[in-house]
Amino acid sequence: MEKVKVMIVDDQYIARQLFEMYIKSSEKYKLVMQVDSAALATKALKGNPVDLILMDIMMPEMDGYQATSKIREESNVPIIFLTAKSEDTDMILGLNIGADDYITKPFNPAEVIARVR
Repeated sequence: MEKVKVMIVDDQYIARQLFEMYIKSSEKYKLVMQVDSAALATKALKGNPVDLILMDIMMPEMDGYQATSKIREESNVPIIFLTAKSEDTDMILGLNIGADDYITKPFNPAEVIARVR
């Protein structure tokens, strides 16, 4: 069985490391890359297809909303936002832009893996 390839996009190093630990705890998933900016993620996807993106929203230069809009121009790869933005309007905006799911920080790691499944 081929593993699901996951990209983690977050400007916080610690957050990327935690997400990596959660992903690696399951035999079904393979971390393809950690990316520290949304702009870099949109570029990296062009030569490195993935099966799932875990993305923060609040990042400098380009936020997760903008990156999702740009990704949706070329791909339907599932995107799950993992973010501290917890207002209903933020979640609705994220889902309307093209995110497949929206999880607010702090979160339960088991919940993240369940939603990834």
